[in-house]
Amino acid sequence: MAGSHPHSILRGKRILVTGAASGIGHGAAAYFASAGARIIVTDRDEDQLKDAWRGGPHVEALHLDVTDERQCTEVVSASVEALGGLDGVFNSAGISDVVAKAIDIAIEDWQRVVDVNLRGSFIVARAAGRHMIEGGGGSIVLVSSVNGINGIPRRHAYGPAKAAIAQLGRTLACEWGGHGVRVNSLAPTYVRTPMIDRLAAEGKIDIARLERRTPMARIGEVEDVSQAAAFLLSDLSRYITGIVLPVDGGWLAYGGPGDVETA
Repeated sequence: MAGSHPHSILRGKRILVTGAASGIGHGAAAYFASAGARIIVTDRDEDQLKDAWRGGPHVEALHLDVTDERQCTEVVSASVEALGGLDGVFNSAGISDVVAKAIDIAIEDWQRVVDVNLRGSFIVARAAGRHMIEGGGGSIVLVSSVNGINGIPRRHAYGPAKAAIAQLGRTLACEWGGHGVRVNSLAPTYVRTPMIDRLAAEGKIDIARLERRTPMARIGEVEDVSQAAAFLLSDLSRYITGIVLPVDGGWLAYGGPGDVETA
C-alpha cells in the first residue's frame, strides 16, 4: 500500500502537537516529522519549547496554555493558516504531579489537574474539530492513561480526569464521525519521561516495582506511544474512531496478586 512504510505513513499530513516541549509530546512530534508530517509544536512553557525545537523539523513553535479557550482557538487558527489546513491533532499536554491521599489533597490542586487534562483536552479538540468539520475531516488523538481504567490510590485527580478523557473521545467520535473527523484516545502505562524520572526521584513512584508488575518487564518508552499515535493519525486507521488504545506492555491484561514474575 502506498504510504504504508512506517517512515512515510504521515506523509503530507498537517499536525498540531500540544505539550511538545518535553516528554511524550516532544518525542511524538519528532516522530511525526520523521514519518512525513508537517508539524506545529506548542507548549505552555514557551522558553523550554523554543529550546527543545531550535533548528528542529517544525513549521512553527507557539505558546499555548490548553486551559485557555481563546488561546486554543487562536493557535488552531494560526496552525491552519501556517500549514494550509489541519489533518491531525495530538493533544499531549497534561500534568500528573498531584499524588496525595484523598483526605489530604487540596481541592485547588485537584482542580488544576482536572483543568489541564480534561478541560484542556476538550477545548483543544473542539477548536480543532470546528476546522476539521469545515475542511472535510481529520484525526484527533487524546491522551488518556491506564490510570483512567484501573483504580490507583493517591491518583484522585489524574485518574478520574484521564477516565473522562477517554469518554470525551467516545462522545466526540460519535458526534463528528459523519463529518469525517475521527477521535481516539491512547492509554499509556508509565512512560520514561522527565516527569516520571522526577516522580521517581521524589519517591512518589518505584520504577523497578512497576517493571515487575508489567508483563513485558519494562515501563514504556516515548517511541512506543509515538508510534501508536502516528497510526491513529494516519490513513491506516481510517475506519477506527472512538477507541481507547492501551500502550501498556500488558499492564491492563495482568490481574495477578503480585509481581508478574512471581505470580
